Amino acid sequence: MSETTGASYAAAGVDIEAGDRAVELMKEWVKKTQRPEVAGLGGLGGFAGLFDASALKRYERPLLASATDGVGTKVDLARQMGVYDTIGHDLVGMVVDDLVVCGAEPLFMTDYICVGKVHPERVAAIVKGIAEGCVLAGCALVGGETAEHPGLLGPDDFDVAGAGTGVVEADRLLGPDRIREGDAVIAMASSGLHSNGYSLVRHVVFDRAGWSLDREVEEFGRTLGEELLEPTRIYSLDCLALTRTTEVHGFSHVTGGGLANNLARVIPDGLHATVDRSTWTPGAVFDLVGKAGQVEQLELEKTLNMGVGMIAIVPADSVDAALTTLADRGVDSWVAGEITGRGDHATGAELTGTYAR
Repeated sequence: MSETTGASYAAAGVDIEAGDRAVELMKEWVKKTQRPEVAGLGGLGGFAGLFDASALKRYERPLLASATDGVGTKVDLARQMGVYDTIGHDLVGMVVDDLVVCGAEPLFMTDYICVGKVHPERVAAIVKGIAEGCVLAGCALVGGETAEHPGLLGPDDFDVAGAGTGVVEADRLLGPDRIREGDAVIAMASSGLHSNGYSLVRHVVFDRAGWSLDREVEEFGRTLGEELLEPTRIYSLDCLALTRTTEVHGFSHVTGGGLANNLARVIPDGLHATVDRSTWTPGAVFDLVGKAGQVEQLELEKTLNMGVGMIAIVPADSVDAALTTLADRGVDSWVAGEITGRGDHATGAELTGTYAR
């Protein structure tokens, strides 16, 4: 009679020891994100992340805000290039900059990394990027999960997602009710594509143009892959600085759906936002995607951020202070439009004019 070997988790493709090593490698990066509210409350590896809520006692009526997001198909570019320590910035930016739209200070994040096979150094590099993003956002990374899914994902495949929690004083909550006719629309420059529209971008550059990631692109001054992996700019601390130095009526995070659609989400009934394209020149990557794919302008604008990653809506007499604050923080910003009465327009937002060249 032949001997048989019983089934095991390892034989099924799950390597628990590799997962443990990944946790050890990422600990130093997670530690860098600690805020006073999480110091001394256990460490990475527990079943739950802890946050000392007594810190909220200084608020009269604290409102907790929550957001969750991922990085989308940009992770496939990271996989192809073997660069894993930048997409964490994208993940954090997508989450915390949704929180700050209502005026909330990001407090902490958790992440979820799903892989076909645990490569400890690769997982640690992903977490390093998330931790660096959390430092830029001023929030703590209090925990996460790494899940190994052999048979469902290939050995080199992975995805990332995250969730964050923030807090805002109830009487400082930002929303459509604060927006007024005559307010100015201030645009903050994006760092590039950020993390939206990559299904279109990948279709254009790979399927239609037939380009490779190592192709040198003169307009970028670097390779196509380096341009496409440029991390998302994180605006949360810049936006919070604005709320401290001047009056702010609202923010809009420009993500999937483009500038006009996201701006429309914070415009109240009866008002209309007009943004003048002639006030800025979109980066070269937007022009390249449009030309290489013969993508119509309106299609580009409802898919990509076109060079604007965040919008601040402020009273007209707060414009100078707002622009000064952002300039002092190294954020390229400008007055891009205004809030008007609806007139002949439906409530919402629109882009007018032609981009500056």
